[in-house]
This record gives sequence, C-alpha cells and structure tokens, in this order.
Amino acid sequence: MKPNDINRVKEFLLNLQDKICTSLESIDKGSFIEDSWQSNKGHGITKVIQNSSIIEKGGVNFSHVKGKSLPCAASAKHPNLEGCSYEAMGVSIVIHPKNPYIPTSHANVRFFIARKEGQEDIWWFGGGFDLTPFYAFEEDAIYWHTCAKDMCQPFGEEVYPKYKKWCDEYFYIKHRNEPRGIGGLFFDDLNEWKNKEDKFEFDFEKSFAFTKAVGNTYIETYCPIMERRKDIKYTQKERQFQCYRRGRYAEFNLVYDRGTIFGLQSGGRTESILMSLPPVAHWDYDYHPKENSAEAKLYTDFLILKEWV
Repeated sequence: MKPNDINRVKEFLLNLQDKICTSLESIDKGSFIEDSWQSNKGHGITKVIQNSSIIEKGGVNFSHVKGKSLPCAASAKHPNLEGCSYEAMGVSIVIHPKNPYIPTSHANVRFFIARKEGQEDIWWFGGGFDLTPFYAFEEDAIYWHTCAKDMCQPFGEEVYPKYKKWCDEYFYIKHRNEPRGIGGLFFDDLNEWKNKEDKFEFDFEKSFAFTKAVGNTYIETYCPIMERRKDIKYTQKERQFQCYRRGRYAEFNLVYDRGTIFGLQSGGRTESILMSLPPVAHWDYDYHPKENSAEAKLYTDFLILKEWV
C-alpha cells in the first residue's frame, strides 16, 4: 500500500455515492437529501430519499470512522487484531421501492485498516450486493446473476462461484431457515490474489479494482430492473405481502448483519446505521400463502439456494 492509497479509496467512495444517487434520481425523478455529520469517531454523508414517486425509502451512506480498539464484531473474526486501532470507510446502500414488483436491493463496499505499534498495517476490502424480490421474475434473477458473473470473470473463473456461495450463506436467516433473497456477491478480508506461480500475495491494486467493479456493477444492474417493474399495477394484497416480507429483511439486519452490529458496537451514528430498515413492515402471525399463488411462488421458486446462471 502506498501513502496516497487511502485518499484514492475515499475519493472513489464519494464519487460512487454521487453516481448511485444520480442514477436513482434519473428513474425516480425525486431528490436525495444530504445530511453531513461529524462525531468523535469520524464523519460521513448520509443521503436519503423518502416517499418519492418510486422509492419509498432509500439510503446511500458514506462513512469514515476511526477508533483505538476494534469492536467485537471485527475482533471476534480476527483475534490476532485484538488491541489494534482501526480506520474504516465505506459506502452502503439500501433501496426500498414502493411497488412490490420492484425488489429491494442492498450493496456495500468498504475498506478497513488495522494498526498496531511496531507492526505493519493490515488492510482489506469487503462488500457485495444482493437482491430481495417479493414477486418472482426469473428474468430479473438471471440478469442479476449474469451481470455479477460477467463482472467477476476478468478476476478469475473461481471468483463468481466463491463469492456467490458466500453471499448465499451470509444472507441466510437462520431462525427462519430461509434465504433473505436471491443473493448476489459477498466478499470480505480481500487483500490477496494468486500470482503467476499460483501463490497468494498481497495485491492492493487488484483488490481495489475488484471493489470498484462491485460498486459500479450494482447500480448499473439494479436500475434496469427498476425500469422494467416500476409501472406494473399492484393492489393492497401485493402491498401487504411486501410489508410482510420486509419484516424478514428487518430481522436479518438487526440480528445478523455485520455492518449494523459493527456500527452500533463502534459507537457510530445510529440514524445512519439504521437507515437500512424498511419504512413499513408487518409481522403477521403464522402467515402461509395460498397454494400455487404468486406469493407461494416466491418460496417454492426463489427462496431456495440454487444456481441462476
């Protein structure tokens, strides 16, 4: 890593935040409000759109925080880093559309550095994107995963299956015994790649390039799906099912999501951390969709771990 690399990552993240907001505004025709914040942990820019024409609630967060010791959410997975100071920055996105036929989407790209006096800095990238549909459109699922696979191809044949599997396993609601959605990509602790001798070595530039590809591919893939589904008519029945399924989304974010847990444990800005939660959600007791209904198809055809491409 070179001295200016942290600034390069930060510049990319801020530009990505702007690109995502501009792309979504071009479809929704509404505007994100910008909320800049500072605390004793760092600073950030939260951009939120609410009750707009297509997006009921959407957030595109940038944060850059520092601390003297790693929170449990990070040190539990890296016991060798216990006692290290840290610096973390990233962009996280969650979009909850109004129309139940448009899936909810989530993406995150982040950069992390751990420091200990007398030792070399340890850095890594992480992130990914995933899709949570309420109604099953096979065309969208295949398109989503085809774009993810195509993005990964230049980085190696093994990259897509590895990070697709990691996403399936990570976004699994264990207490419900079901996936949150149809997945996508998830990666963490990325700082090494195989060289020509088939040995792993640290490679900042390749890790950064992959992270940039993930961030850009997310918005370039999600926007066409929004365009395809935004004008489909829906009734209160579809809206009720959407709100019921949003409850699952909230459960995952509050129980399992590493970003949420890390943010709260590190004393981050609660309003920005919890912007990922849906604006309206239902918990209907012992709900079961009618057999062979469109709602049942989500469970039988989509909320299963499968290969889409």
